[in-house]
Amino acid sequence: MDNDPKHTSKVVAKWLKDNKVKWPSQSPDLNPIENVWAELKKCVRARRSTNLTQLHQLCQKEWAKIHPIYCGKLVEGYLKHLTQVKQFKAMLPNTLNYYVNF
Repeated sequence: MDNDPKHTSKVVAKWLKDNKVKWPSQSPDLNPIENVWAELKKCVRARRSTNLTQLHQLCQKEWAKIHPIYCGKLVEGYLKHLTQVKQFKAMLPNTLNYYVNF
């Protein structure tokens, strides 16, 4: 659940508001590769390619710079994020659990 309106049902959004639950906007995705893609995108944008060939080359160069330790830390953090999501889901009444697909 990342607060993107198309991913948030009205029932869940109302419950969160009514119960004053603060869910961080654009919360970290549970899929570590999404964080890797975001990092790659940030690095490539900073280099400002001018054509498709240059964009392809920049993507390859920036991808090669992503260190395995960075990827490992993302995977290590997965359990923490999963635990937070499970705790949040446990707070929801059973009727809302149906609407939250974790």
